[in-house]
Amino acid sequence: MQEVQHLQGSEEAKAFVNAFLKRSMPKKKDEAIQDLLSRKAVVLEHYSKKKTKQKRKRTKGFTAKQRREMRLFEIEPEQQRYTIFLPLHELWKQYIRDLCHGLKPDTQPHMVQSKLLKADLHGAIVTVTKSKCPSYVGITGIILQEFKHVFKIITKEDKLKVVPKLNNVFSLEIDGFISYIYGSKFQLKASERSAKKFKLKGTIDL
Repeated sequence: MQEVQHLQGSEEAKAFVNAFLKRSMPKKKDEAIQDLLSRKAVVLEHYSKKKTKQKRKRTKGFTAKQRREMRLFEIEPEQQRYTIFLPLHELWKQYIRDLCHGLKPDTQPHMVQSKLLKADLHGAIVTVTKSKCPSYVGITGIILQEFKHVFKIITKEDKLKVVPKLNNVFSLEIDGFISYIYGSKFQLKASERSAKKFKLKGTIDL
Protein backbone atom coordinates (compact mmCIF):
# COMPACT_ATOMS: atom_id res chain seq x y z
CA MET A 1 0.00 0.00 0.00
CA GLN A 2 2.80 2.40 0.87
CA GLU A 3 4.58 1.55 -2.39
CA VAL A 4 1.44 2.38 -4.39
CA GLN A 5 1.05 5.71 -2.57
CA HIS A 6 4.74 6.42 -3.11
CA LEU A 7 4.40 5.73 -6.86
CA GLN A 8 1.32 7.93 -7.09
CA GLY A 9 3.10 10.71 -5.21
CA SER A 10 6.15 10.51 -7.44
CA GLU A 11 3.98 10.59 -10.60
CA GLU A 12 2.11 13.65 -9.30
CA ALA A 13 5.40 15.33 -8.46
CA LYS A 14 6.76 14.53 -11.91
CA ALA A 15 3.61 15.91 -13.58
CA PHE A 16 3.80 19.04 -11.45
CA VAL A 17 7.48 19.57 -12.31
CA ASN A 18 6.79 19.05 -16.04
CA ALA A 19 3.91 21.57 -15.98
CA PHE A 20 5.99 24.03 -13.99
CA LEU A 21 8.93 23.78 -16.40
CA LYS A 22 6.66 24.26 -19.41
CA ARG A 23 5.32 27.45 -17.89
CA SER A 24 8.78 28.64 -16.88
CA MET A 25 10.44 27.76 -20.20
CA PRO A 26 7.73 28.15 -22.87
CA LYS A 27 10.25 28.17 -25.70
CA LYS A 28 11.61 24.72 -24.79
CA LYS A 29 10.18 21.58 -26.44
CA ASP A 30 9.08 18.55 -24.37
CA GLU A 31 12.18 16.56 -25.39
CA ALA A 32 14.44 19.34 -24.21
CA ILE A 33 12.59 19.59 -20.90
CA GLN A 34 12.96 15.82 -20.34
CA ASP A 35 16.66 16.14 -21.10
CA LEU A 36 16.94 18.89 -18.50
CA LEU A 37 15.16 16.72 -15.90
CA SER A 38 17.82 14.03 -16.28
CA ARG A 39 20.41 16.49 -15.01
CA LYS A 40 21.09 17.38 -11.42
CA ALA A 41 20.38 21.10 -11.77
CA VAL A 42 17.87 23.01 -13.84
CA VAL A 43 18.34 26.70 -14.62
CA LEU A 44 15.01 28.38 -15.23
CA GLU A 45 14.79 30.98 -17.97
CA HIS A 46 13.74 34.51 -17.22
CA TYR A 47 11.80 36.65 -19.69
CA SER A 48 11.78 40.32 -18.85
CA LYS A 49 8.79 42.35 -19.90
CA LYS A 50 9.43 44.92 -22.57
CA LYS A 51 9.46 48.37 -21.14
CA THR A 52 6.95 50.60 -22.84
CA LYS A 53 8.44 53.92 -23.81
CA GLN A 54 6.61 56.85 -22.39
CA LYS A 55 5.69 59.39 -25.02
CA ARG A 56 7.07 62.80 -24.31
CA LYS A 57 4.50 65.48 -24.23
CA ARG A 58 5.21 68.22 -26.72
CA THR A 59 5.27 71.65 -25.24
CA LYS A 60 2.67 73.76 -26.96
CA GLY A 61 3.69 77.20 -28.15
CA PHE A 62 1.60 80.32 -28.12
CA THR A 63 -1.40 80.54 -30.41
CA ALA A 64 -1.64 83.33 -32.99
CA LYS A 65 -4.21 85.07 -30.80
CA GLN A 66 -1.93 84.87 -27.76
CA ARG A 67 1.00 86.24 -29.75
CA ARG A 68 -1.11 89.18 -30.88
CA GLU A 69 -2.32 89.85 -27.34
CA MET A 70 1.27 89.74 -26.05
CA ARG A 71 2.36 92.02 -28.94
CA LEU A 72 5.35 89.79 -29.60
CA PHE A 73 5.83 91.00 -33.17
CA GLU A 74 5.20 94.69 -32.65
CA ILE A 75 8.10 97.09 -33.16
CA GLU A 76 8.09 99.94 -30.68
CA PRO A 77 7.82 103.45 -32.21
CA GLU A 78 11.23 104.48 -30.83
CA GLN A 79 12.77 101.50 -32.66
CA GLN A 80 11.22 102.41 -36.01
CA ARG A 81 14.38 104.05 -37.38
CA TYR A 82 15.86 103.17 -40.77
CA THR A 83 19.45 103.72 -39.59
CA ILE A 84 19.02 101.22 -36.74
CA PHE A 85 18.49 98.42 -39.26
CA LEU A 86 21.26 99.27 -41.75
CA PRO A 87 23.66 96.86 -39.97
CA LEU A 88 20.99 94.15 -40.44
CA HIS A 89 21.02 94.90 -44.18
CA GLU A 90 24.81 94.55 -44.29
CA LEU A 91 24.53 91.17 -42.54
CA TRP A 92 21.87 90.11 -45.04
CA LYS A 93 24.11 91.01 -48.01
CA GLN A 94 26.94 88.91 -46.59
CA TYR A 95 24.51 86.05 -45.96
CA ILE A 96 23.41 86.12 -49.63
CA ARG A 97 27.01 86.26 -50.86
CA ASP A 98 27.82 83.19 -48.80
CA LEU A 99 24.64 81.47 -49.98
CA CYS A 100 25.58 82.07 -53.63
CA HIS A 101 29.25 81.14 -53.03
CA GLY A 102 30.29 84.67 -53.89
CA LEU A 103 28.57 87.01 -56.33
CA LYS A 104 30.94 87.39 -59.28
CA PRO A 105 30.35 89.03 -62.70
CA ASP A 106 30.10 85.60 -64.33
CA THR A 107 27.55 84.29 -61.80
CA GLN A 108 24.39 83.12 -63.56
CA PRO A 109 21.45 85.47 -62.75
CA HIS A 110 18.94 82.60 -62.66
CA MET A 111 21.05 80.90 -59.96
CA VAL A 112 20.96 84.07 -57.84
CA GLN A 113 17.20 84.34 -58.42
CA SER A 114 16.54 80.73 -57.35
CA LYS A 115 18.65 81.21 -54.19
CA LEU A 116 16.89 84.46 -53.26
CA LEU A 117 13.43 82.93 -53.61
CA LYS A 118 14.26 80.46 -50.84
CA ALA A 119 16.45 82.74 -48.75
CA ASP A 120 15.59 84.60 -45.55
CA LEU A 121 14.68 88.13 -46.61
CA HIS A 122 14.85 89.84 -43.21
CA GLY A 123 17.28 92.71 -43.81
CA ALA A 124 16.83 92.90 -47.59
CA ILE A 125 16.07 96.26 -49.23
CA VAL A 126 13.10 95.86 -51.56
CA THR A 127 11.09 98.16 -53.82
CA VAL A 128 7.50 97.73 -54.95
CA THR A 129 7.83 98.00 -58.76
CA LYS A 130 4.31 96.96 -59.83
CA SER A 131 1.03 96.84 -57.99
CA LYS A 132 -2.72 96.80 -58.54
CA CYS A 133 -2.80 99.55 -55.91
CA PRO A 134 -0.83 102.57 -57.25
CA SER A 135 -0.12 103.88 -53.74
CA TYR A 136 2.22 100.95 -53.08
CA VAL A 137 4.40 101.53 -56.18
CA GLY A 138 7.76 103.06 -55.26
CA ILE A 139 7.77 102.05 -51.59
CA THR A 140 11.37 101.14 -50.75
CA GLY A 141 12.82 99.96 -47.47
CA ILE A 142 14.36 97.24 -45.35
CA ILE A 143 12.26 94.16 -44.66
CA LEU A 144 11.94 93.90 -40.87
CA GLN A 145 9.32 91.16 -40.71
CA GLU A 146 7.88 88.70 -43.17
CA PHE A 147 4.55 86.98 -42.62
CA LYS A 148 2.59 84.68 -44.88
CA HIS A 149 0.70 87.49 -46.61
CA VAL A 150 2.61 90.71 -45.86
CA PHE A 151 6.03 92.34 -45.53
CA LYS A 152 6.73 94.92 -42.84
CA ILE A 153 9.15 97.45 -44.30
CA ILE A 154 10.95 100.41 -42.72
CA THR A 155 11.54 103.26 -45.19
CA LYS A 156 14.29 105.91 -45.23
CA GLU A 157 11.68 108.33 -43.89
CA ASP A 158 11.37 106.10 -40.77
CA LYS A 159 7.88 105.00 -41.75
CA LEU A 160 6.84 101.42 -40.99
CA LYS A 161 4.84 100.15 -43.95
CA VAL A 162 2.78 96.96 -44.08
CA VAL A 163 2.75 95.87 -47.73
CA PRO A 164 0.67 92.88 -48.88
CA LYS A 165 2.34 90.31 -51.11
CA LEU A 166 -0.80 89.70 -53.16
CA ASN A 167 -0.93 91.65 -56.45
CA ASN A 168 2.49 93.24 -55.87
CA VAL A 169 5.85 92.74 -57.56
CA PHE A 170 8.98 93.51 -55.53
CA SER A 171 12.52 94.04 -56.76
CA LEU A 172 15.71 93.71 -54.80
CA GLU A 173 19.31 94.39 -55.79
CA ILE A 174 22.59 93.03 -54.48
CA ASP A 175 26.03 93.58 -56.02
CA GLY A 176 24.54 94.51 -59.38
CA PHE A 177 22.13 91.56 -59.54
CA ILE A 178 18.45 92.54 -59.68
CA SER A 179 15.81 89.95 -58.81
CA TYR A 180 12.03 90.11 -58.79
CA ILE A 181 9.58 88.61 -56.34
CA TYR A 182 6.03 88.01 -57.55
CA GLY A 183 4.13 88.39 -54.31
CA SER A 184 1.04 86.50 -55.46
CA LYS A 185 3.21 83.37 -55.84
CA PHE A 186 5.10 84.13 -52.65
CA GLN A 187 2.38 83.81 -50.01
CA LEU A 188 4.28 81.52 -47.67
CA LYS A 189 5.95 81.86 -44.32
CA ALA A 190 9.71 82.36 -44.52
CA SER A 191 10.27 78.96 -42.90
CA GLU A 192 8.15 77.21 -45.57
CA ARG A 193 9.94 78.59 -48.64
CA SER A 194 13.05 76.41 -48.44
CA ALA A 195 11.04 73.35 -49.51
CA LYS A 196 8.97 75.18 -52.12
CA LYS A 197 9.66 74.94 -55.84
CA PHE A 198 9.25 78.31 -57.53
CA LYS A 199 8.96 79.23 -61.16
CA LEU A 200 11.61 81.80 -61.93
CA LYS A 201 9.12 83.89 -63.88
CA GLY A 202 5.75 85.07 -62.66
CA THR A 203 2.90 87.14 -63.97
CA ILE A 204 0.67 89.77 -62.50
CA ASP A 205 -2.51 91.21 -63.94
CA LEU A 206 -2.48 94.97 -63.55
